[in-house]
Amino acid sequence: MEQEFNPQFQKIGDILVHEGKISDSQLNSALVEQKVRKEKLGTVLLDQGLITEDDLVKVYSMQLGYELASDEALFSADPEVVQTIPEDFARQNMVLALHKSDSKIVIAMEDPEDLEAIDSLKRLTSLNPEVLVAGPSGLNRALDQIYGKIRQAGEVEEAVESIKVISGDEEDREEVDLSPDKVSTEDAPIVKLVNLILQEAIKERATDIHLEPQQNVVIVRIRIDGVLQTIMTPPLSSLSGLVTRIKILSNLNIAERRLPQDGRFTIKASKREIDVRVAVLPTVYGEKIVLRLLDKSGFGFNLKGLGFEDKMYPIFRRVIAQPYGMVVVSGPTGSGKSTSLYASIKEIKNEATNITTVEDPVEYQMDGINQVQVHESIGLTFASSLRSILRQDPDILLIGEIRDEETADIAVKFSLTGHLVFSTVHANDAASTITRLLDIGVKPFLVGSCLNLVMAQRLIRTICDNCKEKYSPTNEELDRINLEKSRLNGKSLFYGKGCSHCRNTGYHGRTGIFELIPMSRAIRGLVFDNTNEDVIRQKALEEGMINLRESGIEKVLNGVTTISEVLRSTVEDI
Repeated sequence: MEQEFNPQFQKIGDILVHEGKISDSQLNSALVEQKVRKEKLGTVLLDQGLITEDDLVKVYSMQLGYELASDEALFSADPEVVQTIPEDFARQNMVLALHKSDSKIVIAMEDPEDLEAIDSLKRLTSLNPEVLVAGPSGLNRALDQIYGKIRQAGEVEEAVESIKVISGDEEDREEVDLSPDKVSTEDAPIVKLVNLILQEAIKERATDIHLEPQQNVVIVRIRIDGVLQTIMTPPLSSLSGLVTRIKILSNLNIAERRLPQDGRFTIKASKREIDVRVAVLPTVYGEKIVLRLLDKSGFGFNLKGLGFEDKMYPIFRRVIAQPYGMVVVSGPTGSGKSTSLYASIKEIKNEATNITTVEDPVEYQMDGINQVQVHESIGLTFASSLRSILRQDPDILLIGEIRDEETADIAVKFSLTGHLVFSTVHANDAASTITRLLDIGVKPFLVGSCLNLVMAQRLIRTICDNCKEKYSPTNEELDRINLEKSRLNGKSLFYGKGCSHCRNTGYHGRTGIFELIPMSRAIRGLVFDNTNEDVIRQKALEEGMINLRESGIEKVLNGVTTISEVLRSTVEDI
């Protein structure tokens, strides 16, 4: 009679063979390698790719007679119960508290036979631990996510009481205390909710907050590293209070619900001052609000840290050091144009030069330069500001954006009279930046004469260093981005698997990709002849221009970003 197979009396290798995960020959081969490497058999089999971590954890639980902890159980752990175990202890012993009753606490552990850790947990919680087995990868992800949320909630709660707002515009500014104890009992929950939204956005480095009414809920999303992420979904009944509160802070008309409105206020928190631009738009479900956050603290970027490729940096640095001419940066809203221009100004500013900027809004405050804020409601436009600035004897001028023919005409003439001008326009790439200036109304001979360099740019997300891992791309991935396998030269690419540091996105922070056209004699000639942008682009490529897609591919090969991120941010140059 065949003896019944009992995994609790078997070795790990035999259980894996019995479960059909490996063959006898694979087990024998792994045992030979184990003797050489002097590591656990499971580690050897994992490294050989014969089993997965889930396979190993499952047979381990069978051998020891413990129940397996599912991913669902790990990630739905009660935060209040999780907090009964200090984070340092939990990480050191690879243990996570899931839920508890009056007498016991259910925990997930990598090593359920760690009796010392279990005894410590008894003393720590005064409860009897009931142990489930979990794999290290799933356990680490759950520890990152849940303890990350606990830390975040504590920091937000602590900061909520100290956040202050300066409401309205420059003419009528008033400090508003946002603390719930300073308002009526009826309004306190809404005040606290607004505080939480603002503080969460600031903490996560968000650039925008979107409050979007739907049929039954309000979706609150924040834009982190250029991508919107949902942070909460309060009920639709809270919309009226949220909108009213934000309108009051922005000095807007709370009775007007049919027309769009624009306002602003300033947040003072954690030694930072953040300018908030508010836009209200009526929709079928109620008023949608978008808040744009502009950190007015000192500019901390430098030119080399923007992400220029090795070949691009010396070209750009040489051009911005010229005594006169015009440098134009293009790209969509939020592509980092202002950051690049400020980094350029920071690089070249010195005591001997008079630098003036005209912006709407002033995004960064920088010592040693004169910054003018456009205020169209009182007639202080780009054009009117520039006419006055010409009498201020500037050497270098930064124009936030060229929007119309009058502004463009002043900028071009200024650059042709021995001054250096930096500005931005909205265009898709470097070649179309030139034609955009022509479309605005600048004459071809003026564009060709004044331009020193045009640059298009995008911001792409960078892989989170905290959860960065190597992988081998598939042929399909390489084909999507038109990347030949030979260019990998045997190297692996990288991706972020997701952790609490990056909100499980796999990305943290952004860097720039660039497309530069220095104005050579040949390209100036094409501009003089009013040639179309395709011909200009082709000539620039012949002269060595790296386009946006190729700049992104270089970042992929260097392990900075991913193929999917470059595909999201650029188009193929057909």
